Amino acid sequence: MPDTPARPAPTGGSAPPRPNAVVAVLAFAGIVVSLMQTLVIPIVPELPRLLYASSSNTAWAVTATLLAAAVATPVMGRLGDMYGKRRMLLVSVVMLVAGSVTAALSDNLGPMIVGRVLQGLASGVIPLGISIMRDELPAERLGSATALMSASLGVGGALGLPAAALIADNFDWHTLFWTSAVLGVVAGVLVLALVPESQVRTGGRFDLVGGLGMAVGLVCLLLGISKGADWGWTSGTTLGLFGVAVVVLLVWGWWELRVGQPLVDLRATVRRQVLVTNLASVAVGFAMFAMSLVIPQLLQLPSATGYGLGQSMLAAGLVMAPSGLVMMATAPVSAAVSKAKGPKVTLMIGALIVAAGYVLDIALMDQVWHFVLVSCVIGAGIGFTYGSMPALIMGAVPASETAAANSLNTLMRSIGTSVASAVAGVILAQMTTTFGSFALPSREGFRTVLAVGAGAALLAFVVASFLPRQNPGGQASGAAPSGMPRPLPESAKA
Repeated sequence: MPDTPARPAPTGGSAPPRPNAVVAVLAFAGIVVSLMQTLVIPIVPELPRLLYASSSNTAWAVTATLLAAAVATPVMGRLGDMYGKRRMLLVSVVMLVAGSVTAALSDNLGPMIVGRVLQGLASGVIPLGISIMRDELPAERLGSATALMSASLGVGGALGLPAAALIADNFDWHTLFWTSAVLGVVAGVLVLALVPESQVRTGGRFDLVGGLGMAVGLVCLLLGISKGADWGWTSGTTLGLFGVAVVVLLVWGWWELRVGQPLVDLRATVRRQVLVTNLASVAVGFAMFAMSLVIPQLLQLPSATGYGLGQSMLAAGLVMAPSGLVMMATAPVSAAVSKAKGPKVTLMIGALIVAAGYVLDIALMDQVWHFVLVSCVIGAGIGFTYGSMPALIMGAVPASETAAANSLNTLMRSIGTSVASAVAGVILAQMTTTFGSFALPSREGFRTVLAVGAGAALLAFVVASFLPRQNPGGQASGAAPSGMPRPLPESAKA
């Protein structure tokens, strides 16, 4: 990061922040943005008919959002540190609304993909919200607030599936996007009214070359991962994308180490606490997404297979929904454990809970309530892990780098989910059984994915064990005071 010291933004006589309102509004905005993950899932099988395109082309309605989110998250974090986190959060919400309206007005593939790209560009809301909390909340409120904000990534995904299925089953499919547009407008108005602009900024010049290099590298990497199964893992296109990603990201790293004001401070990312947390985040993202891939499929496969439960998409979503509520409920528990024992311990406990949930699912796959129980156990573990990560990151970086550092951590989780999707796809495509004239994933295939999910959670546990010893509150022993959360200014405590 640049050596330019953080400078306060003009306060302009703004009213002091109200912590409860700030937390509620930012968490709501995070849930609204994370709803975009599952918004189109209920209509994916119908998209070729609805958009007059092939199924391979309509798959871009999902892929485009993933790629846009991967690029936007670190860029918006850096811009937030430079020009104001609330300002960039509002820009993100505006893109969400614009994307929702564009998709709602679409009747063919082109506008739909444009709308989904714009929705993906809003993904910076969650790391920006965490960073605003660090700048504006009193220290005693920060742990539980950031845990809730971080968990909103999973909460929105879990609650979005049944809500989207309910809308898709009873209304025209465009209503999905009009609903997300309305939610985005509500979130934007609430942010404008109740969330103050952060006084902590770095200023400086945006690293345009670094931004373009990172965008090309990430798009090639994630496109290869997400489409490799369709194109063939040894195809020239897939291998070419991976090759370009490696070359571009190496050159990008060289540039970031030499530019005066880099997009990502790579020297900060190799600090032990930041590096280990980000590596654990990849494993946790993998473990979280494995559940989302397996449980809905098992619930919806025909009961005649002997292991499917023959449920509707709506029923499958309702089974998953309690896990989102559990994530939200465990946020304050996660914060309390972090305060007492340090977030390293919280992360390790959460990883063990996730692993236990997957082991439980391997044994319990026969009843709907089995999957409700399993998803809640895994959701509790995800709540612990997601709640600890912002504390670990903010305990190792100064306040002027918070948004960029949290955005990079969010990106690491997204890479984990992308890899999980690819790995699970390969396993389920290879381990099949014949049902009539169709080849379906076998029970053993699903159990293998669950076992891999448990292994990813245990890997996160092992990686987290290499974190430096933590003091309560998240700061590593011997860390610089600049890495600690900034207390609320005296003038704002009223």
